[in-house]
Amino acid sequence: MRYFYTFGILCYGLGIRLASFFNEKAKLWLKGRNNIFEQIEAALVNNHAPLAWFHSSSLGEFEQCRPVIDSFKEQYPEYKIFVTFFSPSGYEIRKNYSKADYVFYLPLDTIANAKRFVKIVNPKKAFFVKYDFWFNYLHVLKTNNIPTILFSSIFRPNQYFFKWYGKWFSNQLKAFTHLFVQNKESEYLLKSCGIDSCSIAGDTRFDQVNRIAAAVKQFPDVERFVDGSKVLLAGSTWEPDEQLLKTFIDHPDNKDIKMIVAPHEIHSSHIESIQKLFGTRCVKYSELSAMSDLKKHDVLIIDNIGMLSSLYQYAYVAYIGGGFGKGIHNILEALAFAKPVCFGPNYMKFQEAKDIIKFKGGISISDEQSLKKALSNWFRDCEAYLKAANVCKQYVADNKGTSDKIMNMLTKL
Repeated sequence: MRYFYTFGILCYGLGIRLASFFNEKAKLWLKGRNNIFEQIEAALVNNHAPLAWFHSSSLGEFEQCRPVIDSFKEQYPEYKIFVTFFSPSGYEIRKNYSKADYVFYLPLDTIANAKRFVKIVNPKKAFFVKYDFWFNYLHVLKTNNIPTILFSSIFRPNQYFFKWYGKWFSNQLKAFTHLFVQNKESEYLLKSCGIDSCSIAGDTRFDQVNRIAAAVKQFPDVERFVDGSKVLLAGSTWEPDEQLLKTFIDHPDNKDIKMIVAPHEIHSSHIESIQKLFGTRCVKYSELSAMSDLKKHDVLIIDNIGMLSSLYQYAYVAYIGGGFGKGIHNILEALAFAKPVCFGPNYMKFQEAKDIIKFKGGISISDEQSLKKALSNWFRDCEAYLKAANVCKQYVADNKGTSDKIMNMLTKL
């Protein structure tokens, strides 16, 4: 079965190579892996410290890694941190991450690559986050008796591990020394497959968003734009989200509300489409510093990456994008600032979204009418707003501390 798996990986690599002729991300994926082993060897040539390897699929998963990296460095200062990414969207943004000593792309998951990588890097501990499973790497790590931890993971009954054909895949999870999961269902599913080295620890993103909120950045130009108004902050939006939000902000009852749109994609064509959608009432963040009069603008477009997590401080209510596509984006950053959230219908894979709906700090919307009802309730009913905001604040406070649980278990291991 391993040969079939590896063949599939090779076919995937070939697909990326073909896609690179017309896809920029695929091109970056390939370019970043050119002479990757030579790059790693050159970087480590003078290193004599033990290495802890942290692997993330992309940017979102890396945000879950950061509090564990911080806690690990505090507890094991003699170690150096070696970080890898699978996706360009993570590597290109965090390749200069100050807490990491080395940052690279992960070579394709073949047996030969995994053996070579582990031999060169020689990690003393390895960490994977959520559900980025590379079975040849796991096999080689286990063969070399390297403690390997998975954290912030979620398992669902419909995953291939738990299908009639999934026995080989679920057996590969036994290569992990310990698996930290987010909920009871995940723990139950793993134990039903004979994987007993697992426990519930929660989601490290709670620790991360708490740290962001405690050390929040200020943006004077955004404060000038807000100017005391109530703000609907739309984070990580896609076109369906933006079309829907326009119907709300256009309504005559909402003239006193301003909106900040931080799209998920900030390439020029998307920014231009948002400008076209909202017309002369909108302004880009990159233009703010040169403008003295902002009275005619009530929609601000964030045309850069890196601000969103701190921007929620200026929100009254948050709308989280992605719910009309593959799935919603991170709602915890908004909750950390005690902001009620609404989002589209595709949220069922996200435990925090299900929880916040249950506790009445968030609402899922499906169309223009449900959006209007949800937002109007919070913007016009102060009591309802404060109840929802307090729920959000308490939910984040109750769920922090996952990184400490992981470090405590690591000490025992």
